[in-house]
Amino acid sequence: MRGAKSAKWVAGAIVVALAATACGGGDGDEGKSKGSGPAGYVSIDVGEPQKPLIPADTNESNGSYVIQALFTQLLDFDSKGEIVYTNAESVTTEDSKTWTVKLKKGWKFHNGEDVTSKSYIDAWNWYANIKNNQQNSFWFQDIKGYDDVHPEKGDPKAETMSGLKALDDHTFTIELKYTMPYFNYKLGYATWAPLPKVFYDDPKAFGQKPVGNGPYTFEKWDHKKLIQVKAWDEYQGPNKAKNKGVQFKAYTTLEAAYKDVVSGNLDMIRQVGPTDLPKYKQDLGDGAIEQPYAAIQTLTPAFYSKTFKDIDPKVLQGLSMAIDRETITKTVLNNTRTPAESFTPPGVKGNQDLDTDVFTYNPEKAKQLIEEGGGVPGNKFTVQYNTDGGHKEWVTAVCESIRKATGVDCVGDPKPDFATDLEARDNDQVKGMYRGGWVADYPVNANFMKELYHTTAEANNGRFSNKEIDKLMNEADQADSLEASVKAFQEVEKKLVEHMPAIPLWYYRINGGHGKNVDNVNVDFHGDLEVWAVTTK
Repeated sequence: MRGAKSAKWVAGAIVVALAATACGGGDGDEGKSKGSGPAGYVSIDVGEPQKPLIPADTNESNGSYVIQALFTQLLDFDSKGEIVYTNAESVTTEDSKTWTVKLKKGWKFHNGEDVTSKSYIDAWNWYANIKNNQQNSFWFQDIKGYDDVHPEKGDPKAETMSGLKALDDHTFTIELKYTMPYFNYKLGYATWAPLPKVFYDDPKAFGQKPVGNGPYTFEKWDHKKLIQVKAWDEYQGPNKAKNKGVQFKAYTTLEAAYKDVVSGNLDMIRQVGPTDLPKYKQDLGDGAIEQPYAAIQTLTPAFYSKTFKDIDPKVLQGLSMAIDRETITKTVLNNTRTPAESFTPPGVKGNQDLDTDVFTYNPEKAKQLIEEGGGVPGNKFTVQYNTDGGHKEWVTAVCESIRKATGVDCVGDPKPDFATDLEARDNDQVKGMYRGGWVADYPVNANFMKELYHTTAEANNGRFSNKEIDKLMNEADQADSLEASVKAFQEVEKKLVEHMPAIPLWYYRINGGHGKNVDNVNVDFHGDLEVWAVTTK
């Protein structure tokens, strides 16, 4: 996911978005807990979602935080990346092609409607239909009949995918086009959440005031300032809220959010900005959080741009070797990141040492490879990034490292907020490279390749396309076991080094924290703070 979804883009299950997009702070009203809105509520810096609050139209971390509060899918993952069943009783298969889902009984949407097999099947068919233009529709492409509801050209030939069948109110089957041994892991992504009947009456209105089946119910959305949700007493999942509600507050800078945490006007910050990293552990004491999670930062070329169209991969390998990751992570990023050695982060199945020097700083070889590859057109390129995420300092440092090592000029192309940054990517308006960041949607190496570099992937905003890579990924999908699929994607990753769809920079660690008014602040597998578990003092 992109964001600071992907899954998501790292805001990014979300591309990791580290901060929010507008000003926020405590309201100081009498009778309210300081910094947390109504008494018993907790607050966190989560900015304006890019899209309306519909599960399949959210693939960045700001929106993902809110979606996960309001909706619950079939399963999730624990801190080690192992499956935890939420709305599902079980998800099983005998052949990795047809999967049987049994739902837990008694689950309801916030309006009292029962959550049934039909709630899932109808939602998935709507998400997948090309007419509905959902960002994450491609997540359903493995299901038999997807091509009928989402053809490459023209109108849908059907309204439903033939691979989805309800056996009863709490049992349904998913038939895939081919065997996919890790398909159950994909179901842990929030885009697979069900929808109530009221959604179909007015999807646009629903996106502003959603009705979910998750641990919190929607209360209000003051755009670019605040989203507020209330704990739902009837929720039956393992992630039942231990507080009375959550305020997701938007900020224009990480520094502003951090000041509010220190002063008690904000309970939690997801990521401390570069200027405050040297002192946050001293300021927050036991409230400081530092923990690795499954996410990676990259520089991603826009292969449609004048600069990188038909570029020789040698040039990209050379630019990669011109980046002094060790020094930048130690100094500018204050030892809060780990230099990347692959396209996948530790913590996902199949992470490996690629045994290559392409990610190692070597000015001499960098210059040589760039010259052999014909150089960078105009000897200059830009790096697009969002200014509300604490990225300016390291982008500047990366550009300086490249310039010093190779003579290639590199400058930042700042966008005012994460949503603006994403819109430029989605609309093919990136002039050179963009700051990429990806958080695991599910803990398998495929998520860091198939969802980013396959020609058909929605999050492939660099528009990288290679028929050989696509073919190898499709074959890896269809391996006869999870282990075989992971191993096949490891071979795909080795081929990626030859083509360089992106330049891996470093793996993420969350460096956030919380104030003195809350306790039990934990980090999940995706690097998100588990807002449901937070308690007030």
